[in-house]
Amino acid sequence: MTMTRRAFLRWMAIQFGAVTGGRLLAACGKPEDQIRTVTPPGKNTSTIPPEYTATQPVPSVTPESTTPAYPDLAVTRGGEPDALVRAALDALGGMEQFVKPGDDVIVKPNICVAYHTYEYAATTNPWVVGTLVKLCWGAGAARVRVMDYPFGGTAEQAYIRSGIEEQVLAAGGMMEPIAFFKFVATDIPEGVDLRTCEIYDDVLQADVVINVPIAKHHSLARLTLGMKNLMGVIKDRPAMHRNLGQRLADLTSRVRPALTVVDAVRILQDNGPTGGDLNDVQKLDTVIASPDIVAADSYAATLFGLEPEHLDYVVAGTAMGLGRSDLGSMKIEEIIVGA
Repeated sequence: MTMTRRAFLRWMAIQFGAVTGGRLLAACGKPEDQIRTVTPPGKNTSTIPPEYTATQPVPSVTPESTTPAYPDLAVTRGGEPDALVRAALDALGGMEQFVKPGDDVIVKPNICVAYHTYEYAATTNPWVVGTLVKLCWGAGAARVRVMDYPFGGTAEQAYIRSGIEEQVLAAGGMMEPIAFFKFVATDIPEGVDLRTCEIYDDVLQADVVINVPIAKHHSLARLTLGMKNLMGVIKDRPAMHRNLGQRLADLTSRVRPALTVVDAVRILQDNGPTGGDLNDVQKLDTVIASPDIVAADSYAATLFGLEPEHLDYVVAGTAMGLGRSDLGSMKIEEIIVGA
């Protein structure tokens, strides 16, 4: 079909008006007022002849986000440790949300003493740790190491006595004793009180750190949870006890675990952190998991009848913007395993 010059100029004017008007509508109009070009059924799809196109108002459609809205925190109850951990991680989108193929991963449980088995709730549940190691491998990790810096007995003794070494090795992970020459003086740029500290270099260099505390009473900090568990990656722990809450928050600002999994399968309600009396232990069969360490600690506090503001390190961490403690406004997914 041959167009006259007049027809061509008319067509150009229409196209310019459509483009300009569309831009103005997009900028100023309501979604329902926006228009788009629609080709009627059975017509030639050539864009040159104006009579072959039509315009009509259509509702604006905003594509839905392809990123799933995972909860801020997952709580699982009522099953065996392996199932509790798996259900919690599934709720957060799987270990693949935290560990990528080829990552060097360090899992940091609480293995503080060499003279109690896990039943006494002074050390992290072995099956919780072993399951996390398996999930890291499943996500494609290149290396998975488990380590802590015990203050009661040697690392080798504590690893065996706690039962953690057996489960980690069965899962294909590596138990690594802390080497003192690997502690390095490290600046803490965001620290309020603690501005420098000797931190374990492998933890600083790891691609992913997964923090796995056991929830237990502590005579000074009130509770040992995620932030308190990070004291196992520094050399001079006595120095932390002055202004402990703020200094724990300062340390957290530098280490920043990608994931915190609180073991509340058994909790130590009194005489912590070392325990030693089974009468102080309560079996809850619970796991709390979150990428937000402050949120994880805040929820774990409620297991002991406390509120987040009762823990100085949670208050300090919230003030520093390290995480959230406003449990009422969080998206929390609670799962009864096997229900």
